Amino acid sequence: MFSLVKLPRVFNVHQVPKAFHEDSIISGYRHPRSSATDCVLSLFQLTNETLNVWTHFLPTWYFLWKLMSVLLMENVWYDEYTWPLLVYLFSCCVFPLASSCAHTFSSMSTRARHICYFFDYGALSLYSLGSAISYSAYVMPDAWVNSTFHKFYIPIAVFNTILSTSTACYSRLGLPFLHFIHDIDARFSERQSLKLSKVLRILAFAYPYLFDNIPLFYRLFLCVGEGCTDNEANSLHVQHTLFAFLTGFLFATHLPERLAPGCFDYIGHSHQLFHVCGIIGTHFQMKAIETDMMLRRSTLLVNAPDITLSNTFGAAMACVCISLVIIYFYSLPLLSRSSPNKDRSTNRKKCTS
Repeated sequence: MFSLVKLPRVFNVHQVPKAFHEDSIISGYRHPRSSATDCVLSLFQLTNETLNVWTHFLPTWYFLWKLMSVLLMENVWYDEYTWPLLVYLFSCCVFPLASSCAHTFSSMSTRARHICYFFDYGALSLYSLGSAISYSAYVMPDAWVNSTFHKFYIPIAVFNTILSTSTACYSRLGLPFLHFIHDIDARFSERQSLKLSKVLRILAFAYPYLFDNIPLFYRLFLCVGEGCTDNEANSLHVQHTLFAFLTGFLFATHLPERLAPGCFDYIGHSHQLFHVCGIIGTHFQMKAIETDMMLRRSTLLVNAPDITLSNTFGAAMACVCISLVIIYFYSLPLLSRSSPNKDRSTNRKKCTS
């Protein structure tokens, strides 16, 4: 089908600017000034980003199917008990879609790369909040239902999403207002410290995850006796937790490519495995949430705090709006002080050298 289409050329690590380098990935890089068409065409050739896109784009349709199956249920909008599930499933659709788009179009320019991943970080923050909203409604152990922690759980989770998006964006460029003082191109090396950037990015998403899972960790590993909510969902929660740990481990360690640079450039590098484990973990999380939702309905409707628009859709909309403001705040220096001709000529020179 694509025999008549000229696919974009790929480059090695020494032919692209440093901002595009991936740890221990030697080849398979796309042109750093690719057009949107080139970016889309590159999905049908083997580059070091191809499977990063497809491992998130295809699961988006699975989660969208799950969301639509709930939306088409009779009286879903009149049953407040299903609202947290809707918010969670929506977040499950958004984060893999945003990730696949970021990986697709991040090679259009250095500035586009940063902005694409800002949206990726915002989507991950929304997913974190979606998890927290569903955990508050369905997963909270019986001993903690309607406790002080339970009442403040969602407001803290909303704050964590703001902190997460801000920290992740900061890890790429530092404080935006400094870009109006200094030369913007001098800061395209992700705060000029890859290790610090990596640590900040890990913390930006590890902290909300750990907070969201406090009630689950207590329920699975610490609670003994009455109020521990021991049901069929627990095994699914354990599977999700194991995959979540593996996801974080792969992201932090860059294994296996760090052991054999160049051998996993196209297939099998850590980011691909990170995507796969993340999606599988989300699948188990979704199944566990649905199981808890079904088995605990009668108890939670009587004892749990009321489910309202403000602590479901309202909290999610607040997260979306604030994240968009943060992304705009960080993107503004990239757009207002951009010098496309300089960026284009520098990248072309680098790629042809």
